[in-house]
Amino acid sequence: MAIVVVITGTWFAYSRLTDSSCTGSIKLNVAAAPEISPAVTQAAQKWSQEGGNIDGTCVSVAVADVASADVASVIAREHGVNLTGLGDPSGSVAVPDVWLPDSSTWQLRLQNEASGFVPTKSTSVAQSPLVIAVPKPIADSLGWQGKKVSWNALLGKLTASADTLKFGIVNPARDASGLITLMSVGQSIGTGAGALEKQVSALTFVSQNLSQLRDELLQRFPRAADEASIADSLGAAPLSEEDVISYNAKRPPVELSAVYLEPSSVPLDYPYLVLPQVVDGQKISAAQAFLQQLTSGSFKNLLATQGLRSPDGTYGSGFVAPVGAPAASPAITTGNSAQGGGDQGGTAAAGLDASAVSKVVGSWNAITQAGRVLAVFDVSGSMNNVVPNAGNKTRAQVTQAAAVTGLSLFSDAWSVGVWRFSTDMGPKNRPWEELIPITSLAGTGRDRVQATIPKLFPKPEGNTGLYTTVRDAYKYAQANWKAGKVNSVILFTDGENQDEAGISQGALLNELKKIQDPKHFVRLVLIGIGDEVDKNELNTIQKAVKGSGVFFAPDPAKITDIFLQAIGSRTGVDN
Repeated sequence: MAIVVVITGTWFAYSRLTDSSCTGSIKLNVAAAPEISPAVTQAAQKWSQEGGNIDGTCVSVAVADVASADVASVIAREHGVNLTGLGDPSGSVAVPDVWLPDSSTWQLRLQNEASGFVPTKSTSVAQSPLVIAVPKPIADSLGWQGKKVSWNALLGKLTASADTLKFGIVNPARDASGLITLMSVGQSIGTGAGALEKQVSALTFVSQNLSQLRDELLQRFPRAADEASIADSLGAAPLSEEDVISYNAKRPPVELSAVYLEPSSVPLDYPYLVLPQVVDGQKISAAQAFLQQLTSGSFKNLLATQGLRSPDGTYGSGFVAPVGAPAASPAITTGNSAQGGGDQGGTAAAGLDASAVSKVVGSWNAITQAGRVLAVFDVSGSMNNVVPNAGNKTRAQVTQAAAVTGLSLFSDAWSVGVWRFSTDMGPKNRPWEELIPITSLAGTGRDRVQATIPKLFPKPEGNTGLYTTVRDAYKYAQANWKAGKVNSVILFTDGENQDEAGISQGALLNELKKIQDPKHFVRLVLIGIGDEVDKNELNTIQKAVKGSGVFFAPDPAKITDIFLQAIGSRTGVDN
């Protein structure tokens, strides 16, 4: 999809030239999410009018409203990485000095991919709770007005009959409200018996009416008040409270009610991020001084006029709560929200975890995307070692369980192949054996792939033929590459190369660098299991293949979580 980036509302606030108290100029470029940009612009203007300066040097602030996904994409490019589902950035978007995205999930996703992305400041300056936007007539009929509902009750109600309401969501790879929704659904389902099946069912349900952009989803709500139009239109969607307020302010034919969640989900927390490329002392001081303008009482009132709350969940004068808001709950606070307020702001990313975000994206990719993966499993003798905290199961058994989990997540749009490797597993001392070629999971394919998992048992006295297996698996995936799919090799190993009959590391690296084809991208994912794996070796191999990743599970019992992180990170799709 072509991404059209429209940058509007750009305003340059210059200190008054007639103000003799400051001279010169420190220029500060700020990119803000469109809904908070007007308030930030007004704060910059007010600061300018009051003679904003740093040690006598005037400060000029340029505020541009830019979608958070577009800024994240250009930052990722600057760091030589990519984020799942974002694609390439528009040439008109530049990396700012200060970034105000709608959610700290963007910060966490970038930090998970690019170790060099460490903002020098990260402070929440606003909040907007996640709500379920429902056309008012539907909310009235369901008795949801002014009440809070749980995710379990909500999904149960929506899926209870054949006349199911159309539930929409914005692509979680491009939208923070969509991503937070997936995290909330996962938390409500929890763990234990049947949790995986419930998660797959829930994510499959919410993906049925997927929109790529928030404005696109909003256009799918009823455009007329008659019963037929309401029945044929979108009936519910997770959005921010601000989205509902903004939508209703345009006086649509059918207003939206905001249904609040119990317990409350992580809100959109609008972190103020001073980006790592800002190293000039004066500019850093200017960014800190401007932050003080955004944590004042007057800014709280500016936020209120835009339908936004302060970081502690309270709101300033002029705030108009949306239809459906519980009258007895003027403040929305959660244990996961960015707490704070006053002149200090809030703590951005409070209660959020980068690995949890990646696991959610990984589950979404597996359930909703179409991919082709060659899964390659180490069956050397060391895979027979026992994992005490996994009920004394062997590493091989734990890995088999992770394979079962991964297979259950993959939709029928995926194709999966399975190899196992050790040493002397095939002709001419070949270290690997094909159990099934890359096969569509549709029809009987899933059962055929499933039947290979019990065959992933360790080979007594077998060593690890890593280098030759990596080379041959990568070549195989290239030879079987398909356009419009996620093409990848995922290899699990618990050791280091021990194959005297195989190729050397140098030969492997040279060949991987030579055979890569950007037009036929294959991602190589290496997952190291246990504490005996050679991290330097896997890191060296991974660096030879652009866009690939390496993950380590020192505790083999957590390999399923690591697997989900792997498929939720740097997934390349070629069209």
